[in-house]
Amino acid sequence: MQAPTQTPLRAVLFDLDDTLWPAARLLANAEQQMMQYLARHAPRVLENGAELLRRERAELLASQPQLQVDLWNLRLTVLRNALARSGTPDPQQTICAGAMQAYVKARNAVTLYADVQPVLRELKGNYLLGTISNGFADLQQIGLAPFFQVRLAAHRFGRAKPDAEIFLAACEALRIAPQQAVYVGDDPELDVLGARRAGLRSVWLKRNDVAPRAHAQAESDADAVCADLREMCAWLQQQT
Repeated sequence: MQAPTQTPLRAVLFDLDDTLWPAARLLANAEQQMMQYLARHAPRVLENGAELLRRERAELLASQPQLQVDLWNLRLTVLRNALARSGTPDPQQTICAGAMQAYVKARNAVTLYADVQPVLRELKGNYLLGTISNGFADLQQIGLAPFFQVRLAAHRFGRAKPDAEIFLAACEALRIAPQQAVYVGDDPELDVLGARRAGLRSVWLKRNDVAPRAHAQAESDADAVCADLREMCAWLQQQT
C-alpha cells in the first residue's frame, strides 16, 4: 500500500529576531539610545545607574508574567515608575514618548541577513508569507512589510508564542489549515515547539552567528534543522 503523503505546504511563517536579522547588538543599541535620551531629558532617572531600570524590568516581569505578551507596556511601565520615583515631572508624557521613540527608532534599524530579501522574493510567488513575533519590530519601517500577507505581534494580538492561539490566528488570517503552514524560527521553545503544538510544521533555524541553545526535544520535533534560509528553501522544495 502506498504511504500517505503530507498535506502540501501553502504558507511559510517567520520569526523575526535572530531569524531575519541578528538581534543582540540591535537590542543593546536600542537600550543605549533610550538611556542616552533619558540622560539628556531626565537625568535624575539614571542617578542610580541604568542597571536599576533593567533590574526593575526583570522584577516586574517576574511579578506580572502576563507582561511577556506586551513588551511595549513592560518598558513603558518601568519608565513611568522611574520618572515618578525620581520626581521628574512628565505631565504630558513627552519624556516617556521621546524615550520610547528613541528605543523604537534604534530597534528598527536592523541589518538583514544577506539571504533574507532574495529568499523572500523567491518564496513570494509560490507561498503565502507571514510573521509571528513576541517583539515589537515595525516591518513597515524596516521595509519588509510588502512581502507578508499577515503580520502578528504579541503585544497587539494579546497572546505570545509559544501559545498556540497566535499561530492558529495567523493560519486563520491566511485561510489555511495549520498543517498547510511551516513556521521558521531560532527559538527551540517559542518557535519549534510552539508551532508544532499548534499543528504547524516547523524549521529550526540555527544560524552560525547565533549560539544555538541545546534543546533535544526541539531537535527531534523540528521537521528540519537549517543553518540559513537557503537551506530552508532546499527543504521546502523537497516537500512538493
